[in-house]
Amino acid sequence: MIAQAPYIYLFLILIPDLYLDWRYWRHKYQVGGRLMRWLPSIVLTVYTIALALMKKFIPDNPGILYIYLVLLVLFAVTKAVFMLCSITGLGFCRLFKTKKNFGNLVGLLCVPVIWYILFYGIFIGFNKLEVNRHTYTSPALPEAFDGYKIVLFSDAHVGSYTERNEEVLKRAIDSINAQQPDLIVFVGDLQNTQPQDIYRHIDVLGSLKAKDGIYSILGNHDYGDYICGNTARKVANCRETISLERQFGWTVLQNEHRNISRDKSSIVIAGMENDGDGIKFPQKGDVPKTLKDVKEGAFILMLEHDPSAWRRKIIPDGRAQLTLSGHTHKMQFSIFGWCPMTIYQKEVNGWYQEGEQSLFVTAGLGGLIPFRFGSTGEIVVLTLRKS
Repeated sequence: MIAQAPYIYLFLILIPDLYLDWRYWRHKYQVGGRLMRWLPSIVLTVYTIALALMKKFIPDNPGILYIYLVLLVLFAVTKAVFMLCSITGLGFCRLFKTKKNFGNLVGLLCVPVIWYILFYGIFIGFNKLEVNRHTYTSPALPEAFDGYKIVLFSDAHVGSYTERNEEVLKRAIDSINAQQPDLIVFVGDLQNTQPQDIYRHIDVLGSLKAKDGIYSILGNHDYGDYICGNTARKVANCRETISLERQFGWTVLQNEHRNISRDKSSIVIAGMENDGDGIKFPQKGDVPKTLKDVKEGAFILMLEHDPSAWRRKIIPDGRAQLTLSGHTHKMQFSIFGWCPMTIYQKEVNGWYQEGEQSLFVTAGLGGLIPFRFGSTGEIVVLTLRKS
């Protein structure tokens, strides 16, 4: 992720120190004192260049990236926030013709808040788990499926579960099984970057059980696009991921569907491939192919990793009454219930409705970066009801 745009990180690291040096340090300290204050940024600059030269989305040892991100927040982000507060304060000083820059005080008060968010998110927030229950009601649901219980989970990113926090994943799987669901659905991003992330968790993931089985789809991280290598290697990695999921006993749906029957009635479980923007995220979803030969009037439960595909492709098709998605992680961060991602994306977390079509976006279970603040990892227990 650093190699994709190292200049952004270097800008974040260096600009605040240039401001602080120009505004404060050069007036107070000799060369040695100024150099000491520049030292964290010098270390971070070298660290950034080293990660960029790896040309990998995430190092083989992810701890290298995690340490870098912690240092980035501890030093660069706090300085950047102080700089913005200070500049804003200077603006107020000029506007109201005062000498006291209260922006500096606000910036200093922000530092312990940022540090608290960082360490809480790493050591407490990421290890928390919620079981959230919802009911979905539809007149199209067959009577035989009234009360049908589905457990939804997404974005496991199992490569982030190491010796330190591996029990969190086991606790999540145990919680899913404890619901005694009729059906389990997983809506993508099982791994971080490669199938090797999955191997140490085979026994845990393979222990999932539901009356009508486990159905899964691929997320953007499951296609092998985040590794260095040619197309053949990426395709091979994707096939290996699919093979592992099938070894667990999961049914992997790739632009296809299955029917689940009760008495003489049935519902359709449709799994569409990841359909993102086609630039950063794979755009492989095909609704007509996914719903080929589905009878008119059938109740369709659509699985699609990227919720942006709901408005782009699923709503225009008009057949799927309920779509389940993940991908956003609810940004793994919200404050006082507000998630910054809502500024630029409509469907981030929870329920959305257009006419007779509904979308539910889960906040997901884990994350590529083991951090969560105000956006607790979740499993969702969804009960279907006939209206």
